[in-house]
Amino acid sequence: MSPVFPMLTVLSMFYYMCLRRRARTATRGEMNSRRAIESNTRALPVNVEIVQYAKEVLDFSSHYGSENSMSYTMWNLAGIPNVYPSSGDFTQTAVFRTYGTWWDRCPSARLPFKRTPPTFCSQDYVELAFEEPVYPTAVHILETYHPGAVVRILACSANPYSQNPPAEVRWEILWSEAPTKVNGPQARQFTPCIKQVNFPTNLIRLEVNSSLLDYYTELDAVVLHGVKERPVLSLKTSMIDMNDIDEDEDEEKYGCGMDTLNKQFSIVTLREWPTNGYFDKLPYELIQLILSHLTVPDLCRLAQTCKLLYQHCCDPLQYIHLSLQPYWARINDTSLEYLQSRCTLIQWLNLSWTGNRGAISVSGFSRFLKVCGSELVRLELSCGHFLNETCLEVITEMCPNLQELNLSSCDKIPPQAFNHIAKVGSLKRLILYRTKVEQTALLSILNFCSELQHLSLGSCVMIEDYDLIASMMGAKCKKLRSLDLWRCKNITENGIAELASGCQLLEELDLGWCPTLQSSTGCFTNLARKLPNLQKLFLTANRSVCDTDIEELAANCTRLRQLDILGTRMVSPASLRKLLESCKDLSLLDVSFCSQIDNRVVLELNANFPNVFIKKSFTQ
Repeated sequence: MSPVFPMLTVLSMFYYMCLRRRARTATRGEMNSRRAIESNTRALPVNVEIVQYAKEVLDFSSHYGSENSMSYTMWNLAGIPNVYPSSGDFTQTAVFRTYGTWWDRCPSARLPFKRTPPTFCSQDYVELAFEEPVYPTAVHILETYHPGAVVRILACSANPYSQNPPAEVRWEILWSEAPTKVNGPQARQFTPCIKQVNFPTNLIRLEVNSSLLDYYTELDAVVLHGVKERPVLSLKTSMIDMNDIDEDEDEEKYGCGMDTLNKQFSIVTLREWPTNGYFDKLPYELIQLILSHLTVPDLCRLAQTCKLLYQHCCDPLQYIHLSLQPYWARINDTSLEYLQSRCTLIQWLNLSWTGNRGAISVSGFSRFLKVCGSELVRLELSCGHFLNETCLEVITEMCPNLQELNLSSCDKIPPQAFNHIAKVGSLKRLILYRTKVEQTALLSILNFCSELQHLSLGSCVMIEDYDLIASMMGAKCKKLRSLDLWRCKNITENGIAELASGCQLLEELDLGWCPTLQSSTGCFTNLARKLPNLQKLFLTANRSVCDTDIEELAANCTRLRQLDILGTRMVSPASLRKLLESCKDLSLLDVSFCSQIDNRVVLELNANFPNVFIKKSFTQ
């Protein structure tokens, strides 16, 4: 009788899976839609629906606007609509920093992490607080220009206005979908069908992916509909609780169930099997190669099957490159502790978006790096609001081989903490976008980190003299290939001259929204003549760019691929034709709000140069 029992076990498992899938199928269409439920049920009690606009913008990963104004910033999402139902490019809307795939095709582009779940495609986010916690029934997103970027909507159990911090912070996905191409840039109200959650919320998070868009998406407002009391449904027949079913499926589909994974990390006892089947006959390296295609949650699940696969799934070679960003909602100190023994050889680590609201402590982060930091080459910490001076000190002490450090939008790090970065002389890439780095610390970094090739200082508002910074770059950073000075307020032609003379390997330069640069000083002509390797040049919103500058670019920068001259009144169609004829690799040309370049000219240029994406924005 012994051979029968394994077969019975398999059949029982199969029967259970069939029942579970049938329960999901039966309840998905009936329970996911309130209207479908109410057609066969009676809601007790009847709740009055509350409609509210966002009260406050709590956090975001990037925005097009300045830190010191409201134009094109995420803060425009608070309150009632400013623009909707109008369509077009308006400064009163919320706009993220990038769109399309252009930023992935420039010299500063970073290699993607492997093992990213296919269902995680978010590039940016914004978190919104509302006045009243409610059980959500609908979320309306008012999109006023190039809609279609929102790919995920989440709700949080924590009340941002509560005086008492919660013991546990839960995030639930209300809606998620892969990026889709929307026909036309016109305004719309986006109202996806959302999932019900079993807790009230007044904290909503939108995640976006703009890779399929032809231009920046613009959001005007977010409306949350909900009820104060959790709907209690009286059904004619008993059924499985919807939240239990959805929670399991979300963990499988989105890989966010890190609470379960924390338990799986710690499993050390496995059932004994007489044989591992054909896996015993495969070379160790081949099994490792097969497992390298699995996501982190899949590795943790597979580790529970047998001792052989447990050994493979826990091998540090499987964790050379590790991105925990897709699981930001569930990563905490316990997660890092369980991963320590597996990450002793880790070289690339992505902790972007993780650890906020107390999930990761300074001590937990420090313990992890002390064990796993010795081989780190690349460390991504974008939007890590748990970071402080102690964390930066630990990074510089425990990561002697670090070459890439991303602190984008880590706006809680105090200014004096950035001095520690100067100790990492091996740095080749440093991203300080939207941080509080000060001039003294930055000068020290530039002095000691002479290997820098990529540097982002976009929206760093606490730097007093960018000319001095540019002079130091020209003297010390001879290997610089890309430089982001987006919205630096005080660089002049003197700083540009020092930069162009000393950093002649520059291939990418972003001088968008730098109002102190004037074409009449010859600064742009100087750039064109001294930087022949330029592939990307953004002169966004510089009204003084003129035909002479464009003609100099055409004559000297023939490798140019991307050029943004949005807003200039001084460039004619004739100079653009010279540029397009000379720069054969040009693929992006933004002439939005260029008064001499009307739609007729754009159509003509598009017809003659079909390989170039020529963007002409508009306002209605």
